[in-house]
Amino acid sequence: MKSYEIRDPVYGFISFNEWEKKIDHPDFQRLRRIRQLGLTDMVYPGATHTRFEHSLGVMHLATLIYDSIVSKDANKKILEESVGYNKDGLGKDRQLIRLSALLHDLGHAPFSHASEEIMPKNERTGKLYKHEDYTSVIIKDSLTDVIENHQINRTNYQIKAEEVAALIEGNADILGERIFWKVLISSQLDADRGDYLLRDSHHIGVKYGIYDYLRLINTLAVGIDPESEEVVLGVDEGGWHVAESLIISRYQMFTQVYFHKTRRAYDYHLGEVLKSYLVSSLPPPEKIDEFMKLSDFEIWNFIIDNSSDNVDCDAILRRKHIREVYSTSETPKGEAEEKKKEIETSLDDEGIWYYEDEAKGLWYKLIEGGEEDREVMIIDKSGEVAPLHSYSSIVNNMGEMKQIRIYTKMEDKEKAKVLLGG
Repeated sequence: MKSYEIRDPVYGFISFNEWEKKIDHPDFQRLRRIRQLGLTDMVYPGATHTRFEHSLGVMHLATLIYDSIVSKDANKKILEESVGYNKDGLGKDRQLIRLSALLHDLGHAPFSHASEEIMPKNERTGKLYKHEDYTSVIIKDSLTDVIENHQINRTNYQIKAEEVAALIEGNADILGERIFWKVLISSQLDADRGDYLLRDSHHIGVKYGIYDYLRLINTLAVGIDPESEEVVLGVDEGGWHVAESLIISRYQMFTQVYFHKTRRAYDYHLGEVLKSYLVSSLPPPEKIDEFMKLSDFEIWNFIIDNSSDNVDCDAILRRKHIREVYSTSETPKGEAEEKKKEIETSLDDEGIWYYEDEAKGLWYKLIEGGEEDREVMIIDKSGEVAPLHSYSSIVNNMGEMKQIRIYTKMEDKEKAKVLLGG
């Protein structure tokens, strides 16, 4: 099978085969026009990278993880005995993982996560749609032909588009026990966050998200959960510190970059711009053709064309963003809530407009939820499995961040500061 290579600033080279090269579909190329980090470049000028290159990186990193796992005899034995894999099955799922990793972000709306709050509501669940819902529709609609009818697939794998979508969705009805591999796409130890930490750090020019990914990959192992008797992905006992460093890297990137006060201010303006452009919300997945016409480019054109009569468009273009006048600590105590209320009352009394922002994050989940919430497991030499928090006091004591900030308009900042005694 012919192989191709593309240069990448994080890994050096990323390789792909003829079939993957044929996924040169407009719906995938659209990711070149979706910024990975919204308007973060207004704070960190290098942050102009896109979902396109991130998707290539996730495919590459997921493959490195997969190959490391199946190359070890102990892991392969567990996969053979517990899931029934043979050589052909392992080969097929390697390709399935690559496709799912490559396509996992197809459903992102303009400026990525900045547009999540204007997702339409799913009437069936009562919750807002997620970008994964759009991704699934795109794969099973627009990309079915390019996935299923390539000669390499027809001859060797017979992978269906719905299987690719199922691995992203976590649909065990379609994949059965093979759903285990979803941990490579979405979990607390997945290739998605593994890539974005490295890639965002590189482009922004910080070291917060850097971790020893090669060491982590080398220490990955599979074991059997003693309670559920399911196959779980984990880290061997000698590598738990590098798993800990991944969690710490994520914490530092969120507190120092993603939750930066000025970046959050631009997120506010961008959210208001998107509401103005879309009138109410994004098109739902059933109107996928309308959704796929949207990218950062269309929103930028709207910002430029409407800056004279739209305060949020003007704020973005002229850097007249809202300014922080009050902030709690990352883990505020009860008195901070009372202080916040006093400040907001004072601003109301003076007729000063304000916006309250809550930067909230949990870096590591100890409570079991879905597959993506499963704890990182440490597997000792005897095959015993234990959660990372039982090894790491840092991880065990990592609480939730809930930092509250109050912003005012730029022209009111000094007045507000004087009023608040600043």
